[in-house]
Amino acid sequence: MINKNKFNIRIFTQIIFFVFILLISINKYLGITLIPEGSLHSLCPYGGIETFISFITAGTIVRKIHESALILAALILMLTLLFGPVFCSFVCPLGSIQEWFGKIGKLVFKKKYNHFIPYKFDKYLRFLRYITLIWTVYLTTQTMRLVFLEVDPYFALFNLWSDEVTIGGIIVLVSTLILSLFVERPWCKYACPYGAFLGIFNKIRLFKIRRNSSSCINCKICDNTCPMNITVSEKDKITNHQCISCFECTSEYKCPIAKTVTFSTKKEGVK
Repeated sequence: MINKNKFNIRIFTQIIFFVFILLISINKYLGITLIPEGSLHSLCPYGGIETFISFITAGTIVRKIHESALILAALILMLTLLFGPVFCSFVCPLGSIQEWFGKIGKLVFKKKYNHFIPYKFDKYLRFLRYITLIWTVYLTTQTMRLVFLEVDPYFALFNLWSDEVTIGGIIVLVSTLILSLFVERPWCKYACPYGAFLGIFNKIRLFKIRRNSSSCINCKICDNTCPMNITVSEKDKITNHQCISCFECTSEYKCPIAKTVTFSTKKEGVK
Protein backbone atom coordinates (compact mmCIF):
# COMPACT_ATOMS: atom_id res chain seq x y z
CA MET A 1 0.00 0.00 0.00
CA ILE A 2 1.06 3.57 -0.67
CA ASN A 3 1.76 5.79 2.30
CA LYS A 4 -0.53 8.76 1.71
CA ASN A 5 1.23 10.76 4.40
CA LYS A 6 4.64 10.25 2.85
CA PHE A 7 6.78 13.36 2.76
CA ASN A 8 6.82 14.69 -0.79
CA ILE A 9 10.40 15.70 -1.41
CA ARG A 10 9.51 17.11 -4.82
CA ILE A 11 7.11 19.71 -3.42
CA PHE A 12 9.64 20.61 -0.73
CA THR A 13 12.37 21.04 -3.36
CA GLN A 14 10.10 23.15 -5.56
CA ILE A 15 9.37 25.54 -2.69
CA ILE A 16 13.05 25.80 -1.73
CA PHE A 17 14.16 26.72 -5.25
CA PHE A 18 11.21 29.07 -5.81
CA VAL A 19 12.07 31.02 -2.66
CA PHE A 20 15.77 31.00 -3.56
CA ILE A 21 15.16 32.44 -7.03
CA LEU A 22 12.76 34.97 -5.55
CA LEU A 23 15.48 36.13 -3.15
CA ILE A 24 17.95 36.35 -6.03
CA SER A 25 15.55 38.51 -8.01
CA ILE A 26 14.97 40.98 -5.19
CA ASN A 27 18.43 40.94 -3.60
CA LYS A 28 19.41 44.35 -4.99
CA TYR A 29 16.34 45.83 -3.32
CA LEU A 30 17.33 44.16 -0.04
CA GLY A 31 20.85 45.55 -0.28
CA ILE A 32 22.54 42.14 -0.34
CA THR A 33 24.38 40.14 -2.99
CA LEU A 34 23.60 36.44 -3.10
CA ILE A 35 25.29 35.65 -6.44
CA PRO A 36 27.66 37.50 -8.81
CA GLU A 37 25.95 40.54 -10.31
CA GLY A 38 22.76 39.64 -8.45
CA SER A 39 21.01 38.77 -11.71
CA LEU A 40 18.72 36.00 -12.87
CA HIS A 41 20.93 35.75 -15.94
CA SER A 42 23.59 34.22 -13.70
CA LEU A 43 21.20 31.32 -13.03
CA CYS A 44 19.76 30.82 -16.50
CA PRO A 45 20.63 27.32 -17.75
CA TYR A 46 18.91 27.90 -21.10
CA GLY A 47 20.98 31.05 -21.52
CA GLY A 48 23.97 28.80 -20.88
CA ILE A 49 22.96 26.58 -23.80
CA GLU A 50 22.47 29.59 -26.08
CA THR A 51 25.76 31.20 -25.14
CA PHE A 52 27.63 27.88 -25.50
CA ILE A 53 26.40 27.60 -29.10
CA SER A 54 27.36 31.24 -29.65
CA PHE A 55 30.82 30.60 -28.24
CA ILE A 56 31.31 27.60 -30.55
CA THR A 57 30.04 29.38 -33.66
CA ALA A 58 31.25 32.93 -33.05
CA GLY A 59 33.79 32.74 -30.24
CA THR A 60 31.83 35.02 -27.90
CA ILE A 61 29.16 34.71 -25.22
CA VAL A 62 25.71 36.27 -25.43
CA ARG A 63 25.31 39.65 -23.78
CA LYS A 64 23.89 39.60 -20.22
CA ILE A 65 24.64 35.89 -19.77
CA HIS A 66 27.07 35.28 -16.92
CA GLU A 67 29.73 32.55 -17.21
CA SER A 68 28.08 30.74 -14.29
CA ALA A 69 25.14 29.94 -16.58
CA LEU A 70 27.47 27.73 -18.64
CA ILE A 71 28.47 25.75 -15.55
CA LEU A 72 24.84 25.42 -14.48
CA ALA A 73 23.78 24.25 -17.93
CA ALA A 74 26.54 21.60 -17.91
CA LEU A 75 25.49 20.32 -14.46
CA ILE A 76 21.83 20.08 -15.46
CA LEU A 77 22.76 18.28 -18.66
CA MET A 78 24.71 15.68 -16.68
CA LEU A 79 21.75 15.19 -14.33
CA THR A 80 19.45 14.83 -17.34
CA LEU A 81 21.64 12.18 -18.92
CA LEU A 82 21.35 10.21 -15.69
CA PHE A 83 17.80 10.85 -14.45
CA GLY A 84 15.95 12.72 -17.19
CA PRO A 85 14.56 16.29 -16.92
CA VAL A 86 14.42 16.39 -13.11
CA PHE A 87 15.24 20.09 -13.40
CA CYS A 88 11.79 20.65 -14.90
CA SER A 89 9.86 18.86 -12.16
CA PHE A 90 11.99 19.51 -9.07
CA VAL A 91 13.69 22.86 -9.67
CA CYS A 92 12.18 25.14 -12.33
CA PRO A 93 10.11 27.85 -10.56
CA LEU A 94 7.95 28.48 -13.63
CA GLY A 95 7.05 24.81 -13.80
CA SER A 96 6.30 24.81 -10.07
CA ILE A 97 3.95 27.79 -10.14
CA GLN A 98 2.05 26.28 -13.09
CA GLU A 99 1.65 23.11 -11.04
CA TRP A 100 0.41 25.08 -8.03
CA PHE A 101 -2.15 26.93 -10.14
CA GLY A 102 -3.14 23.56 -11.55
CA LYS A 103 -4.20 22.39 -8.09
CA ILE A 104 -6.95 25.03 -8.25
CA GLY A 105 -7.99 23.69 -11.66
CA LYS A 106 -8.17 20.16 -10.27
CA LEU A 107 -10.47 21.29 -7.48
CA VAL A 108 -12.78 23.05 -9.93
CA PHE A 109 -12.81 20.68 -12.92
CA LYS A 110 -12.08 17.35 -11.20
CA LYS A 111 -11.42 14.58 -13.79
CA LYS A 112 -11.97 16.97 -16.70
CA TYR A 113 -8.85 18.91 -15.70
CA ASN A 114 -5.90 18.44 -18.05
CA HIS A 115 -8.16 16.74 -20.62
CA PHE A 116 -9.72 19.72 -22.37
CA ILE A 117 -7.58 19.49 -25.51
CA PRO A 118 -8.42 16.48 -27.73
CA TYR A 119 -5.51 14.11 -28.24
CA LYS A 120 -5.67 14.48 -32.05
CA PHE A 121 -4.67 18.14 -31.62
CA ASP A 122 -2.57 17.78 -28.49
CA LYS A 123 -0.11 15.31 -30.03
CA TYR A 124 0.89 17.88 -32.65
CA LEU A 125 0.85 20.89 -30.32
CA ARG A 126 3.55 19.16 -28.25
CA PHE A 127 6.10 19.85 -30.98
CA LEU A 128 5.57 23.63 -30.93
CA ARG A 129 8.22 23.94 -28.26
CA TYR A 130 10.82 22.60 -30.70
CA ILE A 131 9.95 25.44 -33.03
CA THR A 132 10.53 27.79 -30.09
CA LEU A 133 13.85 26.07 -29.37
CA ILE A 134 15.12 26.42 -32.94
CA TRP A 135 13.83 29.98 -33.28
CA THR A 136 15.37 31.29 -30.05
CA VAL A 137 18.74 29.60 -30.55
CA TYR A 138 18.99 30.83 -34.14
CA LEU A 139 18.04 34.45 -33.40
CA THR A 140 20.15 34.62 -30.23
CA THR A 141 23.27 33.29 -31.93
CA GLN A 142 22.72 35.62 -34.90
CA THR A 143 22.14 38.80 -32.86
CA MET A 144 24.18 37.91 -29.74
CA ARG A 145 21.39 39.21 -27.52
CA LEU A 146 18.60 37.55 -25.55
CA VAL A 147 15.74 37.92 -28.03
CA PHE A 148 13.58 35.54 -25.98
CA LEU A 149 13.74 37.92 -23.03
CA GLU A 150 10.93 40.01 -24.55
CA VAL A 151 8.40 37.21 -24.08
CA ASP A 152 10.02 35.07 -21.37
CA PRO A 153 7.41 34.29 -18.66
CA TYR A 154 10.10 33.05 -16.25
CA PHE A 155 11.95 36.37 -16.39
CA ALA A 156 8.66 38.27 -16.13
CA LEU A 157 7.61 36.26 -13.07
CA PHE A 158 10.64 37.37 -11.09
CA ASN A 159 10.83 40.90 -12.45
CA LEU A 160 7.24 42.11 -12.12
CA TRP A 161 8.42 44.82 -9.74
CA SER A 162 11.37 46.00 -11.87
CA ASP A 163 11.77 48.22 -14.92
CA GLU A 164 13.31 45.27 -16.83
CA VAL A 165 9.99 43.45 -17.22
CA THR A 166 8.41 43.64 -20.67
CA ILE A 167 4.75 43.82 -21.69
CA GLY A 168 5.25 40.74 -23.86
CA GLY A 169 6.64 38.78 -20.93
CA ILE A 170 3.74 39.78 -18.67
CA ILE A 171 1.18 38.79 -21.32
CA VAL A 172 2.79 35.37 -21.80
CA LEU A 173 3.10 34.85 -18.02
CA VAL A 174 -0.53 35.75 -17.30
CA SER A 175 -1.72 33.61 -20.21
CA THR A 176 0.34 30.68 -18.93
CA LEU A 177 -1.07 30.93 -15.41
CA ILE A 178 -4.65 31.19 -16.68
CA LEU A 179 -4.16 28.19 -18.95
CA SER A 180 -2.71 26.30 -15.96
CA LEU A 181 -6.21 26.30 -14.49
CA PHE A 182 -7.30 24.07 -17.38
CA VAL A 183 -4.14 22.31 -18.59
CA GLU A 184 -1.32 21.11 -16.36
CA ARG A 185 1.99 22.81 -17.14
CA PRO A 186 0.87 24.36 -20.47
CA TRP A 187 4.12 26.27 -20.96
CA CYS A 188 6.15 23.10 -20.33
CA LYS A 189 4.02 21.08 -22.75
CA TYR A 190 3.74 23.46 -25.68
CA ALA A 191 6.26 26.29 -25.54
CA CYS A 192 9.29 25.83 -23.28
CA PRO A 193 12.49 25.68 -25.38
CA TYR A 194 14.63 24.43 -22.51
CA GLY A 195 12.19 21.65 -21.71
CA ALA A 196 12.27 20.71 -25.40
CA PHE A 197 16.06 20.50 -25.28
CA LEU A 198 16.15 18.38 -22.11
CA GLY A 199 13.34 16.14 -23.36
CA ILE A 200 15.51 14.93 -26.22
CA PHE A 201 17.71 13.08 -23.73
CA ASN A 202 14.84 10.95 -22.43
CA LYS A 203 15.72 8.51 -25.18
CA ILE A 204 19.23 7.87 -23.87
CA ARG A 205 19.14 8.68 -20.15
CA LEU A 206 20.50 5.98 -17.83
CA PHE A 207 17.65 5.73 -15.30
CA LYS A 208 14.20 5.33 -16.85
CA ILE A 209 10.65 4.91 -15.61
CA ARG A 210 9.75 1.28 -16.33
CA ARG A 211 6.49 -0.66 -16.10
CA ASN A 212 6.36 -4.34 -15.15
CA SER A 213 3.56 -5.65 -17.39
CA SER A 214 3.35 -8.95 -15.46
CA SER A 215 2.19 -7.24 -12.25
CA CYS A 216 0.29 -4.35 -13.88
CA ILE A 217 -3.50 -4.50 -13.25
CA ASN A 218 -4.28 -1.92 -15.96
CA CYS A 219 -5.95 0.48 -13.51
CA LYS A 220 -4.73 3.50 -15.54
CA ILE A 221 -3.79 5.44 -12.39
CA CYS A 222 -0.34 6.06 -13.87
CA ASP A 223 -1.94 7.57 -17.00
CA ASN A 224 -4.33 9.77 -15.04
CA THR A 225 -1.70 11.04 -12.66
CA CYS A 226 0.88 11.98 -15.33
CA PRO A 227 0.97 15.79 -15.68
CA MET A 228 2.24 15.46 -19.24
CA ASN A 229 -0.57 13.08 -20.33
CA ILE A 230 1.77 10.22 -21.19
CA THR A 231 0.09 6.80 -21.47
CA VAL A 232 2.41 5.00 -19.08
CA SER A 233 0.15 1.90 -18.98
CA GLU A 234 0.92 1.12 -22.63
CA LYS A 235 4.71 1.23 -22.36
CA ASP A 236 7.38 -1.00 -20.87
CA LYS A 237 9.66 1.99 -20.46
CA ILE A 238 9.00 5.71 -20.75
CA THR A 239 11.22 7.51 -23.26
CA ASN A 240 8.65 10.10 -24.32
CA HIS A 241 10.22 13.52 -24.96
CA GLN A 242 7.59 15.10 -22.69
CA CYS A 243 8.45 13.12 -19.54
CA ILE A 244 9.71 15.44 -16.79
CA SER A 245 10.76 12.72 -14.30
CA CYS A 246 8.28 13.79 -11.64
CA PHE A 247 7.85 10.11 -10.58
CA GLU A 248 4.16 10.67 -9.80
CA CYS A 249 3.27 7.54 -11.80
CA THR A 250 5.61 5.23 -9.89
CA SER A 251 4.64 2.57 -7.36
CA GLU A 252 6.36 4.63 -4.69
CA TYR A 253 3.84 7.44 -5.14
CA LYS A 254 0.64 6.51 -7.01
CA CYS A 255 0.71 3.03 -8.57
CA PRO A 256 -1.14 0.71 -6.12
CA ILE A 257 0.98 -2.37 -6.92
CA ALA A 258 4.48 -2.48 -5.46
CA LYS A 259 7.41 -2.56 -7.92
CA THR A 260 5.16 -2.27 -10.96
CA VAL A 261 6.13 1.22 -12.14
CA THR A 262 9.70 1.85 -11.08
CA PHE A 263 12.60 4.20 -11.71
CA SER A 264 15.67 2.16 -12.50
CA THR A 265 18.32 1.15 -15.02
CA LYS A 266 16.66 -2.18 -15.78
CA LYS A 267 13.25 -3.82 -15.71
CA GLU A 268 12.17 -5.22 -12.33
CA GLY A 269 13.07 -8.87 -12.05
CA VAL A 270 15.64 -8.80 -14.88
CA LYS A 271 19.13 -9.77 -13.76
